[in-house]
Amino acid sequence: MLLISENLELELKAKLFRGFADISRLSILETLRVQPLNVGEITQATGLSQPNISNHLGCLRDCGLVMSEQRGRYTYYRLADDRIDSLLRMAEEVLSDVASGVYQCTRYPNPTAVQYGDQPTN
Repeated sequence: MLLISENLELELKAKLFRGFADISRLSILETLRVQPLNVGEITQATGLSQPNISNHLGCLRDCGLVMSEQRGRYTYYRLADDRIDSLLRMAEEVLSDVASGVYQCTRYPNPTAVQYGDQPTN
């Protein structure tokens, strides 16, 4: 049986990874790896709608994954910690080694299945 503090740590890790699990939030984080951007620039870079981006930026900010800074009329967003970029880079490295298994996993929909509205096969 896990101690309460170990269980809490696992719950917090799971909550952290939920921040990365949404494709819109992940797209925003990937875009912010390059440089700080405002909502309009993020919209242009990701193709997501402005309300969608604003909603997800609020989530990412509340979770401590992005920070905002007012510059004149615009608010610019950036990754809150360089380790977020490192974590995303590490995910790319792991994915390059296990991509086939991730793609073939039947417990989550494949990227093409999501695109075309198919349901995962369980």
